[in-house]
Amino acid sequence: MKSTCFIVFLTTCFFYACNTSGTLESTDIFVEAEQFDEKGGWVVDNQSMIQMGSPYLMAHGLGVPVANASTNLSIPHDDRFRVWVRTRNWVKQWKDDCTPGKFEVCFNGTALDSIFGVQLFEWHWQDGGYVELKAGNNKIELHDITGFNGRCDAIYLTTDFNRIPPGNIKELTIFREQKQPAPSQTVMEGADLVVVGGGIAGCCAAISAARLGCKVVLIQNRPILGGNNSSEVRVGLSGLISQQPYPNLGNLMDELGTIGYWNYWEARQTPNTERSKHIFNVIEKYPEKKIHNAGPASNYGDDQKEQLIKSEKNIDLFLNVQAYKVEKEGNTITSVTGKNILTGEEYRFKGRWFADCTGDGTLGFLAGADYRMGRESRKETGEPRAPEKADQLVMGTSIQWYAEETEVNTTFPACPWAIRFDEQTCCPGLRGDWDWETGMNNDQITEIESIRDYALRAVFGNWDFLKNRSEQKDLYANKALAWVAYIGGKRESRRLLGDMILKEQDVLNRTVYEDASFTTTWGIDLHYPKELPGMQEAPFLSYADVQDIEPYAVPYRCLYSRNIDNLFMAGRNISVTHVALGSVRVMRTGGMMGEVVGMAASICKKYDVNPRQVYLSYLPELKRKMEKGVGNP
Repeated sequence: MKSTCFIVFLTTCFFYACNTSGTLESTDIFVEAEQFDEKGGWVVDNQSMIQMGSPYLMAHGLGVPVANASTNLSIPHDDRFRVWVRTRNWVKQWKDDCTPGKFEVCFNGTALDSIFGVQLFEWHWQDGGYVELKAGNNKIELHDITGFNGRCDAIYLTTDFNRIPPGNIKELTIFREQKQPAPSQTVMEGADLVVVGGGIAGCCAAISAARLGCKVVLIQNRPILGGNNSSEVRVGLSGLISQQPYPNLGNLMDELGTIGYWNYWEARQTPNTERSKHIFNVIEKYPEKKIHNAGPASNYGDDQKEQLIKSEKNIDLFLNVQAYKVEKEGNTITSVTGKNILTGEEYRFKGRWFADCTGDGTLGFLAGADYRMGRESRKETGEPRAPEKADQLVMGTSIQWYAEETEVNTTFPACPWAIRFDEQTCCPGLRGDWDWETGMNNDQITEIESIRDYALRAVFGNWDFLKNRSEQKDLYANKALAWVAYIGGKRESRRLLGDMILKEQDVLNRTVYEDASFTTTWGIDLHYPKELPGMQEAPFLSYADVQDIEPYAVPYRCLYSRNIDNLFMAGRNISVTHVALGSVRVMRTGGMMGEVVGMAASICKKYDVNPRQVYLSYLPELKRKMEKGVGNP
């Protein structure tokens, strides 16, 4: 891996230009913030990388300024530069006169005169004025002022004082490529199955295929595995495993998932088994594990997941890699290209079969797979709970949070830029659970940054009121925010379409199909925006409308694409309607989907066929594998 200093030095050398007389003309230096040597307290956010062009650094300090991010750059001789910083005022869409995301850019310990993050709502280049730099190493720092989510994408320095970097995303992409050395690209060959997405479904797909003899590549766009069940999002594992007709499906979840609330609930149904007794012992020793959502980081077993994946000899794991490009031959994917969100290095993964476990259907979308977003009409599906007319309503994104008691009284800054609460509209308490959910009328992919930011305005605004203005503020005097998610916990976006699209009536009527596979047990749980009386802004809470079901085995044909020949899918992006998604979307159910995909991939390898042929010609063999399972309970 190249250091940031070395990357910038190459860029500087390359863009010293000369005119025909040999006179030195200009120097351009382009510094990606996510590639800073030291991140300090800033976090890397890539949720909207494809839409806005890059990962970026964000100062997520919960109202306390975070430690500086820093990097070094080397220039060959003294020079004067004009500085541009790509940033945004993230609340200007809602509050025109507020600037919570303020930060400074410092060179060699001295801040530029400009304060950044205070101008436009859109990502833009803010003029930073001029700086004199000496030959040799120079230190750049991002200095957070507020602790409230200031963000920096890149810094551009030029000796051409008339040059303004482009704002248009297409032009900016070309500009980035011109102003930086070409990223190194490693070609990875030999994979039988390339799994994109390292959530629960993706991890289970990778392990299942690997244990059945496939060479697997697992790509995850965050530094840790688990997706919604990671310490970044903190959603507990829900759904029952080990159900008929294949009770050994789901044993893998006992290896991958930590003991928590849902295991405790199951154990209470069969209290005298050895497994249940073990669960009771763990819960008694660690009572915090009964907290299902928004619990301590240790509840979500980040290390356990990574160790299990790395222990599989047939899996090559790539963390921090965002898939962004697909190559095809006809209707067959031949490779997927990903970029490391920290270094910019690129990888091209060639494979025979691919599994989209991204949640957002990213791989399928890039490949041109058929997909659907929003709600189908009742006329189209015949579902009792479908609306009369199709629309774009989806289940939303949760930003969970919790506060802790401290030994001394604490303060919290006033947040005039946040949602404003009063005694009628505030939400007393110390935890924001799944129902702190927003964005149901927005595009959960292209608008995810704004969706997350609106949720942050709700969390910080509510806490500001409870701490500073509530009639009950004395009760919160020694309470402090301990954790607020900045990675959104999504429920629904793209659903990739397979040879069968599961509908509500299939689940309710328990329609039997010959290719029945994993079993869904969660009720048809649909979420809707919850209005608060007296609240003037858009909803930030949700309510659940749940239709109870009996366990139902979902057809295998929902797990592969109908128009991309070698594409599987597992997780919340499988082939179901909006209503049916309400049942299958929980993670332990998704884990069983992954198991089945891994089994089918091994059959594809054995007979050199695609996923559809497993159903048409090798279904009995898939059933035998599902009967046996791949997990160690």
